[in-house]
Amino acid sequence: MIQHLPAIIVVLTVLLQFGTMWAVGHAREKHGIKAPAVTGHEGFERALRVQMNTLESTVMFLPSLWLAAQYSAPLWAGLAGLVWLIGRAWYAVSYLQDAAKRGPGFMVSMAGWAATLLLGVVGLVRAIMAG
Repeated sequence: MIQHLPAIIVVLTVLLQFGTMWAVGHAREKHGIKAPAVTGHEGFERALRVQMNTLESTVMFLPSLWLAAQYSAPLWAGLAGLVWLIGRAWYAVSYLQDAAKRGPGFMVSMAGWAATLLLGVVGLVRAIMAG
């Protein structure tokens, strides 16, 4: 089971992406924002920023998670990934309610990302040094 934890985190990350996509669609409909407009109501704009910020963060997170899972311990990679995931969910919910409250979730997710990156880089360097 432990060796599958990073893969479970990937599945949950895909679901988080879907959730942010759904939130944008819901906000677009709720506030009457017709495509392709990307402005018009603060609630919609917050939902769109949550989606885009989460997408941007995911682009950095998934390769780091892969490196950590491949070159470090899957348990630690998965736990660091879980921290990222919890932080991103916290960030999303907070930002949707009030943009000023997004900071703590952001910091937690960045800590999780930094941990995956550190695990991956240290593990890769060790593997290269071992030859």
